[in-house]
Amino acid sequence: MREKWPELDYLGWRETCSALHLYLQVVGKYRLAHTPWLNHSWNATFYVTPRGLTTSLIPDGPGIEIQFDFQDDTLRGSAGDGATAEFALGPTTVADFHERFLRLVGDLGGTPTFDGAPNEVPFPVPFAEDRRDRPYDGDAVRRLHGALLSIDEVFTTFRSGYLGKSSPVHLFWGSFDLAVTRFSGRRAPLHPAGIPSLPDDVAQEAYDREVSSAGFWPGGNGIDYPAFYAYAYPSPGAFRAASVTPDAAFWHDGMGEFVLPYEAVRSAADPAATLLSFLSSTYEAAAELGRWDRDMLECDTGRRGRPRAPDAAVTEAPQATVQVEREDGASKGRYVVRTDGVEAEMTYSRVSESLIIIDHTEVPGALRGQKIGEQLVLKAIEDARRDNVSIIPLCPFAKAQFARHADWQDVLAKS
Repeated sequence: MREKWPELDYLGWRETCSALHLYLQVVGKYRLAHTPWLNHSWNATFYVTPRGLTTSLIPDGPGIEIQFDFQDDTLRGSAGDGATAEFALGPTTVADFHERFLRLVGDLGGTPTFDGAPNEVPFPVPFAEDRRDRPYDGDAVRRLHGALLSIDEVFTTFRSGYLGKSSPVHLFWGSFDLAVTRFSGRRAPLHPAGIPSLPDDVAQEAYDREVSSAGFWPGGNGIDYPAFYAYAYPSPGAFRAASVTPDAAFWHDGMGEFVLPYEAVRSAADPAATLLSFLSSTYEAAAELGRWDRDMLECDTGRRGRPRAPDAAVTEAPQATVQVEREDGASKGRYVVRTDGVEAEMTYSRVSESLIIIDHTEVPGALRGQKIGEQLVLKAIEDARRDNVSIIPLCPFAKAQFARHADWQDVLAKS
């Protein structure tokens, strides 16, 4: 039985890790060259399997799939016509691996043509010319695979709580990281690019939409230990100072992102919950500071075998089905819903007797999907009509609700 969160000693196996990184680049570049471009380079990645990593189906020749089988220390290819080919993973050179892989693709009926130089590594040497002997520690690779299986499961759970555009859980061979990314749905400023050994047009296409991304490195990339990371592009103001969990997470100035050592997750009483808290808290900081439309984008975490509740559009303003209470002060106030000990609120500031500003709406995950955010806004509108008050919806959620309801414009403050 595998250890779910095995020890990963990067310094003890970094030479094998470096070799595996380059072998993944060889195979990944073959997939990249023979599949139609998919947004953000998603056509080039690997996916975790029970035995290792796979390219999935590559539309070359009869249809080809390449698998790294870490349980048997084997690179295995299979084709749509039933052909198979394989060779052992072990101590070798990158040039030898490259030559054997070209032969394997040819034996499967594919076309072994692709770019022959690595990316995103220091001092890149063309694959065919890299004849330095490389070790292969199969036990260390299997420990990495065991960790990837557990990480993939948590990343997949995290991904299920999002209705907006989200990437698959996939491994990028350029930076050698398993990643999952959420998108706000808005365009981003042109990325400055300039990433070593990565074409500028690839970097700029990868970041042409606003993202909150998280992932896992086995080591390297500026740190000498395995770690999780989280960043946002563009990075909203004060993101680096955001409060994130767990306590072991920190902002790394050199990399410009949050980092959580793998060992802090592995040694936690509940590793999966600890990792999920890092993913959730860093995303929430990016989304809140970046003014993402969270009510439109988020949903409850998926449950196995059970469809989530529908969140379809309504043709008219919803009628309140829960009790919305108002707590009004001289300069500030809030509308609040309390259900089963969980509280949702919408706060406002009073500018004058005839003008308020809705400045924040917070609906916990346990109450999402029940239109409670809309009911908070609706109650404010009903009170505004009764009291002859105008509203400035500064809160992104409230602003989006006003935009969706033409019949609410009578209480919208005129600019």
